[in-house]
Amino acid sequence: MTEVEDVKARLDIVDVIGQYVQLQRAGRSLKAPCPFHSERTPSFIVSPERQSWHCFGACGAGGDVISFVMRKEGLEFPEALRLLAQRAGVPLRERQASEQEDRQRERLRAANEAAATWYRQQLLSGDPGREAQQYLAGRGIDGPAAEAFQLGYSPAAWEAMRKHLGERGFSDSELLAAGLLVEGDSGPRDRFRGRLMFPIRDVRGRITGFGGRALDDTLPKYLNTAQTAIFDKGSTLYGLDRAAEAIRQEGEAVIVEGYMDVIAAHQHGFTNVVAAMGTALTERQVSLLKRHARKAIVALDPDLAGSEATLRALSLHVEMGTRAQPFNPSPASASEEEFQEDLFRIQRGVVAGNVEVDVEVATLPPGKDPDELIRESSEAWRELVDSARPLMEFWFETAASRRDISIPKERSELARELLPVVGIVRDAVVQAHYLQRLSRLALVSEGELAAMLAAQRRGTKRGAPERPGRAVGTADARGNTKEEFLLALLLQHPQLRPEGLALEEELLWESENRQLLAIWKRREGIEAVKGALPDEILPHLERLINHRLPSFGPKEARDAFADCRQRLQRRQLMVEKQAITALLAAREEELGASALAEAAVSAAPEDESMREVVSLHIRDMEAGLKLHRRERSDGGGESVETSIDG
Repeated sequence: MTEVEDVKARLDIVDVIGQYVQLQRAGRSLKAPCPFHSERTPSFIVSPERQSWHCFGACGAGGDVISFVMRKEGLEFPEALRLLAQRAGVPLRERQASEQEDRQRERLRAANEAAATWYRQQLLSGDPGREAQQYLAGRGIDGPAAEAFQLGYSPAAWEAMRKHLGERGFSDSELLAAGLLVEGDSGPRDRFRGRLMFPIRDVRGRITGFGGRALDDTLPKYLNTAQTAIFDKGSTLYGLDRAAEAIRQEGEAVIVEGYMDVIAAHQHGFTNVVAAMGTALTERQVSLLKRHARKAIVALDPDLAGSEATLRALSLHVEMGTRAQPFNPSPASASEEEFQEDLFRIQRGVVAGNVEVDVEVATLPPGKDPDELIRESSEAWRELVDSARPLMEFWFETAASRRDISIPKERSELARELLPVVGIVRDAVVQAHYLQRLSRLALVSEGELAAMLAAQRRGTKRGAPERPGRAVGTADARGNTKEEFLLALLLQHPQLRPEGLALEEELLWESENRQLLAIWKRREGIEAVKGALPDEILPHLERLINHRLPSFGPKEARDAFADCRQRLQRRQLMVEKQAITALLAAREEELGASALAEAAVSAAPEDESMREVVSLHIRDMEAGLKLHRRERSDGGGESVETSIDG
């Protein structure tokens, strides 16, 4: 038994989820309003038998106890596992080996907390922080907002903070490691001097670093904590600790660039706003975001009219489909060839098809920062966000606006720029739509564009790197579940990659399987998957790589994959049907059988409870029909998988 299995075996999912939501009995399961979106009628179901949870409402999420804690607490898999392992009393080998590192990290967090308290005191203490107070007043930031975000001030003295924290037991080496000091010619000195201070917190609300804004002409205007053991700028979204709940409730996050933008938004009631701290968003930041919402609206400065601004928007997903490094493009200083190469690199990441967050773009009025717009008119900000355009639409419009498409050469450049983007779209219907649109813009027939696209694909395939060979080894008899069988097929049969990329991650209920599939989709080759996988899941990966499968040829492997996927889909439908039946039974007990029967035949009951029952009846019939169609299409025969489940 792996550590992950041991943790889950020692915990009851009902006990864990019961700490977050109030569960009520519904047949053999338990129900509650979904904690991940607003709803009146409970659609969140917990199954003690399967040790799983599912929402059959708006968010459609589900999984095991680890995936619930990941989603609710906004944690990565290793962090959620450690949290649950502590509760279950399971000693994780990695934690035993890194107890000293954990203690060191706690000291760094403690140093940051102490520094934040002191910076806050300096802001409020009169003369030292007067200039910072005046700056905040001029930017319209009120006292409660400054208190909520714990804004502070770092005096201009060279060693004021070092001396203060030293008196409280923090050594120079600890303050250097926390990024609060830097090594100068004459020894350690304060990193932040004469600056308005913004504590930066992780999603759990722990201070990991700081941003400091100069109040004079000192450069840089904004100075951040350097990379430390607890602070990674590329893994942090400013304000997410305060915005996470609103993002989940509203189903979308609004991304701005600066600290002041976030604070102004929250002060005026727009609490789903976070900042990327002035950088292009990275894969790690997107991973943080997608746990809370499926939609992100990027608020962009229009000054560069579709060049740098557009690229910053597109870079939201640059690493979701490729391993390119995040960057801040600068077209003015780059050659046209370099610019187009960077552009295509970002486009591949945005529209590769496995993106899990829908991106829209809201263009700010010329010369306006988000905080200025919000302070001038909350309604104008709301209208701006509501009018955001899908990313592909925005890109087509801005690409066309940079050219005079009455000139053949300009139309040719437009086609060369946009055709690779269209070619990466995997959905045939969506791709056809954008081919048609490009045809109208470039005045080239769709057939010619399709032929150009096919030629590009052939060229890409000729230049593609060889895939690593599959791993081999001894078989392991454990873990012969449908999910693990499916993953073993993908790992051992690289030709199944197209089918695997289209596999819905929600079909896998076990967190370790879902994590493995998500990383497998982004990394091609066993070694690449190993390098990106959390250490806790590596034993699980090895087991699947070494799992003994029948001697499948390409066709048999594809058939086995399709059969197993269908069975997982049927499992999902059966659970939905059972959950709705349980909810109906619970309502019958509450309302009485006669009232339930009356609601079932009523066209439009006035009572809200009765309307809920009618809705449940409709969903019950729909689920039953879907399940019936699935069972008929499956044919009821024995699967290939059954033959290896011994």
